[in-house]
Amino acid sequence: MFEGNILTFNPGWDKDANPLAAFDDVRDIHKKLGEQGIEVKTDAIENEQGPASFSVTDPDGNTILFDQHV
Repeated sequence: MFEGNILTFNPGWDKDANPLAAFDDVRDIHKKLGEQGIEVKTDAIENEQGPASFSVTDPDGNTILFDQHV
């Protein structure tokens, strides 16, 4: 699915994959990064809420995946 290094952030989950009561939605994170001029490499945001994901590439060429499951 991905080549090379990848770092994954899961908005809505704690470190043990337990749901969090409050968190920044992946769509808000996507918007904030775009406003800062950060290019999105892949985008799987199809709905206004619920599961969605997108990825960016850091300056060293590593993929950063934002993958929301809730």
